[in-house]
Amino acid sequence: MFDRITGLALHRGKLVLILTVVAVIAMGAIGFGAFGKLQGGGFEDPSAPSARAQELIDDKFGGESNLVLLVRADDGSIGSPAAQRAGRALTSELRGEPTVANVISYWDTGASALTSRDGNEALVLAHVKGDDTEQGDNASAIIDEYTGDRNGLTVQAGGSAAVGDEVPTQVAKDLALAETIAVPLILVLLVIAFGSVVAALLPLVIGLIAIVGTFAELYLLGSLTSVSVFSINLTTALGLGLGIDYALLMISRFREHLAQGAAVPEALRHTVRTAGRTITFSAATVAAALAALLVFPQYFLRSFAYAGIGVVAIAAVSALVVIPALLAVLGHRVNNGRLPWAKTVRSAEAPLWGRLARTVMRRPALTALPVLGVLLLAASPLLGVTFGTPDERVLPQSAQSRQVATAVQHDFTGSDESAVQIVTTGPVAPADLRTYATDISRLDGAVRVETSAGTFRDGRFTPPGPANAALGRPDAQRITVVSDFTPKSGEAQDLVKDVRAVDPPAGTEALVGGTDARLIDSKDSIADRLPAAIGLVAGTTFVILFLFTGSVVQPLRALVLNAISLTAAIGIMVWIFQDGHLASLLGFTPQPMDTSMTVLMFCIAFGLSMDYEVFVTSRIKELHDAGADTETAVSSGLSHTGRIVTMAAGLLAVSFFAFGTSSVSFIQMFGLGSGLAILIDAVAVRGVLVPAAMRLLGRTAWYAPKPLRSVHKRLGLTEGAPAAEDERTPVGV
Repeated sequence: MFDRITGLALHRGKLVLILTVVAVIAMGAIGFGAFGKLQGGGFEDPSAPSARAQELIDDKFGGESNLVLLVRADDGSIGSPAAQRAGRALTSELRGEPTVANVISYWDTGASALTSRDGNEALVLAHVKGDDTEQGDNASAIIDEYTGDRNGLTVQAGGSAAVGDEVPTQVAKDLALAETIAVPLILVLLVIAFGSVVAALLPLVIGLIAIVGTFAELYLLGSLTSVSVFSINLTTALGLGLGIDYALLMISRFREHLAQGAAVPEALRHTVRTAGRTITFSAATVAAALAALLVFPQYFLRSFAYAGIGVVAIAAVSALVVIPALLAVLGHRVNNGRLPWAKTVRSAEAPLWGRLARTVMRRPALTALPVLGVLLLAASPLLGVTFGTPDERVLPQSAQSRQVATAVQHDFTGSDESAVQIVTTGPVAPADLRTYATDISRLDGAVRVETSAGTFRDGRFTPPGPANAALGRPDAQRITVVSDFTPKSGEAQDLVKDVRAVDPPAGTEALVGGTDARLIDSKDSIADRLPAAIGLVAGTTFVILFLFTGSVVQPLRALVLNAISLTAAIGIMVWIFQDGHLASLLGFTPQPMDTSMTVLMFCIAFGLSMDYEVFVTSRIKELHDAGADTETAVSSGLSHTGRIVTMAAGLLAVSFFAFGTSSVSFIQMFGLGSGLAILIDAVAVRGVLVPAAMRLLGRTAWYAPKPLRSVHKRLGLTEGAPAAEDERTPVGV
């Protein structure tokens, strides 16, 4: 296969490039529509009790309140005649909107829960209709129409619909800023690394192809199934990073062989045979790690698998097909645009990494134990980790929806928007409904329980008002439990568990929903499937690395070291984003770790760590197979790959670190955590822990049972390059 690619590049290189340009234009035209197909949300398990409850409430009761309008009177009193007239007009107009249902207003009900403690603010609650995409568009239109100054009232929008509108908008702005920072900086670093403008531009070409191609893929998938809009962030960061990684490896090998005096066809043939195999295995390991996200039912996580696998495949294919064609056409001109101080083509060999490896291998315990201790210390915050789901706190304090949430929490006695929602799956007799509601009202934290039979407070019954009738249907009953607990707090989650423990009315099932129920169900859903995801990642990685190395010890060594570096990176993120260190510097509010984003960060960082594992192990394996002893194979292998790995890791980290400028905290965490994990792996693991482990393992590092050796001989792939040719010292040009 690799020889065919070389032949195609040498004999049809210009045709390949013309077809590539046409394909990129076509993919760009298709991918431009991806933004209209992608959806917000996707954090819940659609089969969870809370999701089923929400479906029933939407179907039979017009939906939960997901829009909160916080209304202030300019004259200071919402009870003034002018404020009363304006408030009723606002309610009437909102109720007439076709995309809105279940409007509940202070000016209709006079309910004390809908007015602030000081009487200066009032609430209007509503349900914005539609799925995640439609709801976002509908909410945006309603918010634009009804917020601001209205006839002596000042109106702000909050609730989950408003948060769902603000977060994607803010993320889109942050993404544009991140790419504005990352792309020029990466280009400058590539020029410095290569010493040549032409060579530096080629990795960006592969990154562009990977991003545009994945946008087209997301458009097609978004037309068939739910795909999260946040997958765009992964597409840009990973597409740019992996495109650079793979192109960097190919170009470095090609320039190395040119520097050795090889003709262009010979240099290209050897480059594709060696670097091509490495890229193939590398892409397989990254794709395998991302494929684990498919086991989760939340389409937020599944979307990252769609985007990640697509971007890996497109980046790898582009590097294997387009880069050889470019190199064949350019030949020695790949070194054009050389910087004044870069008088020679920089050697791929980095003696510093070789010396470091030899130092570590002479004193493996003495050098590795301090590094291991630091990484374990960095991982220690994981002992106190707690998990949550995104809410308005991921936005900056200046965000409108966050200001509304803060006001509702501090100035009001409890809002239906954050209440525990219960819906029965069948009819309920009045006496059974009263008994059930009475039991729930006695639970700790339950301020009041609203039902069609009336209102219950601490076991006491109040006859129903006009609004209570809307809570009953012949085939279902809706019960709203309002508490004084902070949403998503431990107490609020305990209340949900207590409600679920109450025996439901006879002959029916009581489904419990609401914000806190969705949080509990989301955490349980991810926890239930996490062992399968980890098993899938570990199993596929083990198989791929075994086929690559022919050893059963090397995959185990790689898995252990990757686990150490990953726990260190995630532990630092807990220390920052949960415990609140650096909060003032980064401008976020400390809160529990985002469950979905933490799982995503684990899979991304694990896959990229294995990417560099393959880069390094390929040279070590090659030298070992040529007869070199362990110390020589490791030191020489790191000497040849250390610079490429650190360059690739540094450039990819820049792409992820750019997301640290985001105003949305879980995007900050993802970017900083992924970038940090990449650097820890490239420096601490590849530079110190790998040589130490290889020295301690000795010949055992390459052990495999005889039956598996036979399997590897039939199915495994190695770089297959002649050792003597690879060990030649590059000379300057």
